[in-house]
Amino acid sequence: QLQLVESGGGLVQPGGSLRLSCAASGLTLDYYAIGWFRQAPGKEREGVSCISINGVLTNYLDSVKGRFTISRDNAKNTVYLQMNSLKPEDTGVYYCAAVRFMSRSRLPNLSDRSRYDYWGQGTQVTVSS
Repeated sequence: QLQLVESGGGLVQPGGSLRLSCAASGLTLDYYAIGWFRQAPGKEREGVSCISINGVLTNYLDSVKGRFTISRDNAKNTVYLQMNSLKPEDTGVYYCAAVRFMSRSRLPNLSDRSRYDYWGQGTQVTVSS
């Protein structure tokens, strides 16, 4: 069983930065592609970014392109989401999720949450002045 724990959320002013971490335990992330999702109050959970197992392929929601960067350190069993130039509309609970793939060069689907095998509990990000 893979457990995922997000951390790094908090309150930040518009234009600020945060770095989220998704730490895995129980199993190695070497077999899992990862997606980051967020959910604002009263809204559907949406995919923000994803990364392949080998870390070579990434994808982003259009509204975060150029501001967010996803990365992973498989040796540390951790995936990161660096968020810069934060905006109030980035506010929400951020979740990481894992999906097992045979291919190390395959991107998970950000639009289909049902494809993911494991989810973390989330970390709150609030962007406000």
